[in-house]
Amino acid sequence: MSMNILIAGATGSTGQHLVKEIVELGHIPTALVRESSDTSGLPNGLNLRHGDLTDLQPDVCDGMDAVVFAAGSGGSTGPEMTDKVDRDGAKRLVDLAGESGVARFVMLSSIGADQSNPEGKLAHYLKAKHDADEHLKASGLTYAILRPVALSDEPRSDDVVLGDDVDKSAEASRADVAHLLAEAAVTGRFDGMALNMQSA
Repeated sequence: MSMNILIAGATGSTGQHLVKEIVELGHIPTALVRESSDTSGLPNGLNLRHGDLTDLQPDVCDGMDAVVFAAGSGGSTGPEMTDKVDRDGAKRLVDLAGESGVARFVMLSSIGADQSNPEGKLAHYLKAKHDADEHLKASGLTYAILRPVALSDEPRSDDVVLGDDVDKSAEASRADVAHLLAEAAVTGRFDGMALNMQSA
């Protein structure tokens, strides 16, 4: 039976791969998009649900079996938007997924987001991701959290490293990340896990 899967961040580079992966697995993706989103990279006929992560409506997750958060405020935005999207938007989507009876929530996080007090130039972003991840863990939802290293546009390799053996200076292809996010959403293979990830 096909699952209905809501994707936040579907128009992004990783999200576009994710949409295709979910379709290939025989399930039905729905893209959560803003009115102003560029949807030209999405397949024709894809289900769209309008919503803004900074101001989500209560019914945004209604009818969904799983939700994947693959969105981000982007590298060019400041700390305020990082908080609004990567932290508060993600937390709000988790809450609404729970209220709508969603069976599984998959979070695209980042290497280093397991630290409660990260340091370095990405500290603010990683703190936002950490807070969102912890909120998901405490939500009562069935969850999976994927924490890739730096993203690349290399093709899918099907050869990935997960967990403690990940080289934090390595790269993860967006295609590999999307494949694992789709698998997590559909199969439950990573339920209850927060995993570092790289492409091998």
